[in-house]
Parts: sequence; structure tokens; C-alpha cells
Amino acid sequence: MTEPAVPVHAVLFDRDDTLIVDVPYNGDPEAVRTMPSARAAIDRVRAAGIPVGVISNQSGIARGLLTREQVRAVNNRVEELLGPFDVWRVCPHAPRDGCECRKPRPGMILSAAAALGVAPENVVMIGDIGADVDAAEAAGARGILVPTRLTLHQERADATTVAETLADAVALALGVEMADER
Repeated sequence: MTEPAVPVHAVLFDRDDTLIVDVPYNGDPEAVRTMPSARAAIDRVRAAGIPVGVISNQSGIARGLLTREQVRAVNNRVEELLGPFDVWRVCPHAPRDGCECRKPRPGMILSAAAALGVAPENVVMIGDIGADVDAAEAAGARGILVPTRLTLHQERADATTVAETLADAVALALGVEMADER
């Protein structure tokens, strides 16, 4: 088993296209479908005694396409399917708003780390696009990219750590050799 360079005290996940299939501006809990192996990956982190959280940009709120209540209902459905999370952080702002919480800025990660009582450098953020890993880096956390069909080639090239699957990302976060997983 390989130990992480820095102890991991929390693992945060992007929501859309990391934990659940992205349905743009989804306000319907019935449309929520989990990504393959999401439950097993999250359960593995929980079994290690490490808190888990979700960090999600939801600009549909600012754009008037979703209400906070709809986002909350979708997030509740995510928890029904994947189990409880120790912390949720949602940015309701549009990109033009210039807030500190919207990824790639670090605000949500810093806020989640504070709520969990852990230092940002002991946090791993797992997501599917460059903004996820850029937010982690800006917060002083470790980012792991799990590319999907929407991940840009340059985002993959720029990422310090890339995992092919969510299970591989969790193994990397926990410091476990990925070969042990196969």
C-alpha cells in the first residue's frame, strides 16, 4: 500500500458527472442517476473513517433556471442513492458574479474544510473538469481529475493527478495501490 504524501482527513467530490450523470440545470430528483461505482467509491472512503462532502457549482439558480429548493431536492436524492455526506457546499452564482465560492475559486473547499475541522492541505477534491482541480489547488488541497466525455484535453494535460475511474481516484486519495483494486 502506498501512503499519501500528506494525510487525508476529508474527501470532497464534485456532483455532476463525478457522482451523478449530469443533466444540465436538473431540478428533478427523479432524473438523478449515479455514475458507475460511485456508491462503492464513497463507501470505501467512509469505511476508512474519512468524512466525505460534495462541492457543486449550480449557476442555474442565478440564471433563474432552478430554485434553491429544487437543487436541495436533487441533493437529497443524491443522498438517498449514495448515502449521507458530512458536508455540502453549493455555489448558486453565475460565472459573471465574481464570487469566491464558484469553482475554480477555492471558497467552497475552504468552507467545507473549516466545517469539517480539517486543514485544506489534508483535503482531496475529486472532479471531472479543470475547475474542480484548480479549486483544490487554489485552496491548498489535492485535486484528482476523473475525465469524462466533457473533460477538455487541456484540462487533462494540466491536471497533476488523473485517475481513469472514480474507484481509482479514491484509491489514489487513500494511498492504495490501484493494482490492488483489479
